[in-house]
Amino acid sequence: MNILRQAWLLSVLAGTGAGLAAAQSNEGTPAEFAGLSDPVRVVHILDEPRHRTVFNADTYRLLDVQINPGDTTLPHTHDSAILYTFISNGQGPLNGRLSSVTTYVDEPFTHRVNNPGPGLFRIIALANFGEGVSENSKDLPEGINQEPELENNWFRAWRLGLPAGNESAEIVHSNPAFVVQIGEGIVHLVRDDGVTVEMLKAGDWAAIKKGQGYRVMNRADSDVMVIIKEAR
Repeated sequence: MNILRQAWLLSVLAGTGAGLAAAQSNEGTPAEFAGLSDPVRVVHILDEPRHRTVFNADTYRLLDVQINPGDTTLPHTHDSAILYTFISNGQGPLNGRLSSVTTYVDEPFTHRVNNPGPGLFRIIALANFGEGVSENSKDLPEGINQEPELENNWFRAWRLGLPAGNESAEIVHSNPAFVVQIGEGIVHLVRDDGVTVEMLKAGDWAAIKKGQGYRVMNRADSDVMVIIKEAR
């Protein structure tokens, strides 16, 4: 069994004797969902089929969350810090809005999400199952000369805009990182090992190992925007 889910599963099994709930709910404990008069399967976030794991590492996962119009997720339990990069919410683009929740580390949370539509609900989410870092950790990357838009003990994230034809300085992280495109355009991520990753639309992403240098290049004839985020 995946060690990231062992503690969560034990908590679910301990609560299966709960009584029936009077009505459906979109949030609660796993036991409360299991006791609904119209029972639904309660799963860990990594097992929710709309939360597709697209990058798997020891202590962190990158999830491509896609909920079709009119669809609802299974009740799923969060038990890690998580960083959301919102691509769209069903009504339209969200331009990479960033949000992070760290309280799930101490208090797991179970909920389900529905998308009334008319468009796709999509998030590129980074879940960090590690312990986080101390407040005074000196792990800033080289090559990013702006303040993070979001920072806590588990994540750090920047919004980087590039005019047409421009490129970033070489960037080197002390932590594993991801670059996520949040709009239309042609973005090339060129690593120092000679590999180029091409991204063409919102939601495309590339993974970067800690210590690996790279540049972000705008190959389009208009401005592009990316989110750079680290798992600390």
